[in-house]
Amino acid sequence: MALKSFVLIIAIFVVVTSISHASDPSPLQDFCVAINDPMAAVFVNGKFCKNPKIVTAEDFFRPGLNVAGDTSNPVGSAVTAVNVNNLAGLNTLGISFARIDYAPYGLNPPHTHPRASEILVVLEGTLYVGFVLSNPGPNMKNKLLTKILQPGDVFVFPIGLIHFQLNVGKTNAVAFAGLSSQNPGVITIANAVFGSDPPINDNLLAKAFQVDKKVVDYLQSQFWWDNSYRLV
Repeated sequence: MALKSFVLIIAIFVVVTSISHASDPSPLQDFCVAINDPMAAVFVNGKFCKNPKIVTAEDFFRPGLNVAGDTSNPVGSAVTAVNVNNLAGLNTLGISFARIDYAPYGLNPPHTHPRASEILVVLEGTLYVGFVLSNPGPNMKNKLLTKILQPGDVFVFPIGLIHFQLNVGKTNAVAFAGLSSQNPGVITIANAVFGSDPPINDNLLAKAFQVDKKVVDYLQSQFWWDNSYRLV
């Protein structure tokens, strides 16, 4: 009797476990439009795999993160990303990496990673970092969590939440970040809202931000800098 009960428990556990995992895999790109013609299709949720017989150590190697990114830009920062697009061995592994350089008072502007959480460690300088929580409810403000980081300090930005880093020191700063996706994606808030192509209707943005339309028109006329620097 005890054996039958044990077998029944195991069977129920297997069924429940299989159901809990019966979901679509998380996408590794913004969208995937269905198409019937395979000749016009692209591979999704990763890239085509190289034959293991011809894989070499070079497929898992990428030099260059010892070199500082160019921070001579309007935001004063540069993000040097290492992901599946420039390190093929990351395909299917669910991780990527980045070096972030900051000029004095340089900013990595508010942005999100739609497909990854991020863990940041400071190597040099002093950073003011933070993220904003999702909408809490009616008539409630989004909570902001911030911290001043010194060399050796670690901070985590949860997946999908708006976050930022600001160098509050008079010298250059350097940080490294690990991300939980081979292709985490980046949405820089200001660039996406005011620098999209084609632009978002200015009346819509004026109403959303509760400002005069001239303010929106001015913001849309600016050049929105992309601080991402890719290894070649």
